[in-house]
Amino acid sequence: MPWFPEFVSAVELARLQDRAADQTDPVAQYLRALETGDARILETGWPGEVVIHDPKAGEIRGHRQLREFVRHNRSWLGGLHLRTETVASTVAGRRAVVELLAHLPGDGPGPLWPVAVVAESPDDRSVVFRTYCRPWPITGPHRVRPPILEPGSARLDGIVAPYQAALEAGDTETIVGTFEPDGYYREPGGPRPTHRGRDELRSFFTESFSADGGIGLERCAVTDDGVRCALEFNCVRWGRHDLPPQAGLSVYERGADGLLAAVRSYDDIEPPVTYG
Repeated sequence: MPWFPEFVSAVELARLQDRAADQTDPVAQYLRALETGDARILETGWPGEVVIHDPKAGEIRGHRQLREFVRHNRSWLGGLHLRTETVASTVAGRRAVVELLAHLPGDGPGPLWPVAVVAESPDDRSVVFRTYCRPWPITGPHRVRPPILEPGSARLDGIVAPYQAALEAGDTETIVGTFEPDGYYREPGGPRPTHRGRDELRSFFTESFSADGGIGLERCAVTDDGVRCALEFNCVRWGRHDLPPQAGLSVYERGADGLLAAVRSYDDIEPPVTYG
């Protein structure tokens, strides 16, 4: 049967093409798996290793843990009746960061729950998902989230570098000056998470730096597409207070003039300051 090798090659090519199609949007595949409770969505697209770092469940590794996690989340998320919308996507190299807003049940449109999901593919067969958010409004008491990544030599380009320097120094005027006049900072949660315009930003950062200093971050990974820069970090200091290292992510969106149009943070850090 001389045609058999060609037939096998065609089947293998079709399989690889199907898997490549599944890999084009790994975060969408991940969210669909959580929504449906079907881990095969991920296992088909990524037949190697699938690793998940979840704020609620911790590290998920291996097919058995993956199936249990996806099945459990299908039941849990279904009970919450969430609706999600995509805010922005940042893709560079083998890493993608997708920012989401989940609408929680409530009066009117319901409160919003910001979530960021990072998908990183170390090779063509494997993927790692890292989710950042403030889960305690729906999961119970606050818990310190330990680091996910080791600190590295992540490079920050453009306006993001002076923003980070001012953040660490606790320099309110300099950090406010990195924003466009109508730029905004959005906290990970809270009753009034968005601070827009330089007056509101000045008030917010003055309070943020009221613990006798700035905020110290260990930079771990940067995903930068030229418009948005997503920084995964470990927060280790807030003012004069040393903190146990805690994982988080912030997205810095540049405007047309090179200043910051927006900064959106995703973490579960409990600051040692009280906001008015």
